[in-house]
Amino acid sequence: MTNPQWLKRSGANGALLVILFSPAALAAAERPDVQTIIKKSVAANQEVFRMAPQYDHKERDHTSDVVKTYQITMIEGSPYQRLIAVNGKPLSPEQTEQERKKQEKATAERRSESTEQRQQRIAKYEKERQRDHEMMEQLTRAFDFKLIGQRRVKGFTVYVLQATPRAGYQPPNMAAQVLPGMEGELWIDQKTYHWVKVTARVIRPVSIEGFLAQVQPGTQFELENMPVERGVWQPSHFSMKSQAKVLYMVHRDSWEDDTYFDYHRHLSSSAGAPLASSTK
Repeated sequence: MTNPQWLKRSGANGALLVILFSPAALAAAERPDVQTIIKKSVAANQEVFRMAPQYDHKERDHTSDVVKTYQITMIEGSPYQRLIAVNGKPLSPEQTEQERKKQEKATAERRSESTEQRQQRIAKYEKERQRDHEMMEQLTRAFDFKLIGQRRVKGFTVYVLQATPRAGYQPPNMAAQVLPGMEGELWIDQKTYHWVKVTARVIRPVSIEGFLAQVQPGTQFELENMPVERGVWQPSHFSMKSQAKVLYMVHRDSWEDDTYFDYHRHLSSSAGAPLASSTK
């Protein structure tokens, strides 16, 4: 506690020193501004996107009636999904062998493709990747961010940023048209500036241009990332709940919940040394 008598004896200069070196002032001085946090997080997110094709992993897809787990393997420039479990139970030996043969066939087919066929297949994969990546990038352009605090999440100390619609934002594509009607939070690791968690929800109805459809409040999504080896982060969880009116009358709801785990550097991307993986 500051001693009032000391302040009186020290005068204005002493009071100024107390203010400048108070815990609150020091914390404010050490805290970067929001634009710096966002700029660094965009760079970190670019690295997540760039590194993704270098990793094989497992993916658990949860829909309303079934949970399927896949081994995702990069084969000749694009991923291949091999079913390995249903509703948490591994496939039978016979089913496992069937899936193995399917993968062998797909591998042989890819290796025998013409140059044009290979380019078309990889271009389709990259187009889908770029579409998802652009949507994530639009999050930093469609919202104004306010630093509302710090929090400890999954072992990480994060900046918590509140996101509200930015006035004048013009969506560049159909997928981004929903963003002006959303708000959310962005949780950013203080050391690496990677996105630990992103949440967003629709707060007012949004009409999708070119479609007789309207996205309704209740629509929301959540993305979580995690380190898969030193300095490298990748997605660990994505969930989405969608509520919409088709033809502005018929309600259509959908949802998905996907978990990503057991990341391993793809053999063609590694230097031969074993690398750490992450499981969930």
